[in-house]
Amino acid sequence: MKKLMLVLATICLTSVAFATPTADSTTIAEPSLIQVVENWYEANMNYGTITALMAVESSFIPFPSEIVIPPAAYIASKPDSNLNIFLVVLFGTLGALIGAFINYFLALWLGRPIIYKFAESKLGKLCLLSKEKIVVAEEYFVKHGKTSTLIGRLIPAVRQLISIPAGLARMNFLSFTLFTFIGAGLWNSVLALLGYVAQGQQDLIEAYSHELSIVILVLLALVILYFIIKKLCQRLKK
Repeated sequence: MKKLMLVLATICLTSVAFATPTADSTTIAEPSLIQVVENWYEANMNYGTITALMAVESSFIPFPSEIVIPPAAYIASKPDSNLNIFLVVLFGTLGALIGAFINYFLALWLGRPIIYKFAESKLGKLCLLSKEKIVVAEEYFVKHGKTSTLIGRLIPAVRQLISIPAGLARMNFLSFTLFTFIGAGLWNSVLALLGYVAQGQQDLIEAYSHELSIVILVLLALVILYFIIKKLCQRLKK
């Protein structure tokens, strides 16, 4: 158990280490963690880094997917690019799935008491975790069931942590994998579209990513409603 907690601590400290300022006599402000990673990513953009950063984003470590997929999609849209926009979405989705697996298995192995204890610890706070956030994710999972691992991927406040209650509830692993892959794929497709249309402009991407996720949720709700009505009509005919 102590070894598992040490792993959690190491991951969190690693994520914070990038932001640790170095000694410098100048008064120039040190770049933030996000800026450091963004600059590194810009210089090393490939399918491997896309997968790795999306795995980080999908785990409990706070990191925005908006700086990973949209820039890659924009680069991929250029004629001389060595990236393919469809492969950007695919590898980004695989990375998100890896990150979701991390949350799922940690929750499965550690159990509710230790997960909540870690969320309230200093290291948990460094990862921007809290008991309240996990409670919200659990309540969402209980309310919507297995499909929450799909729909929750489109909701900013739930997306990163929905895998934790799935692990705590010991959700069927194949169902979890399928729903997570579909949900993450939809979200990454939205981000790729934004990156293509906004040409990598971060302000526009941040402004409209939330609105587009709402549109997709509405479309999903309409599709589900259609199949429910269709099934009811078939039963009434019998």
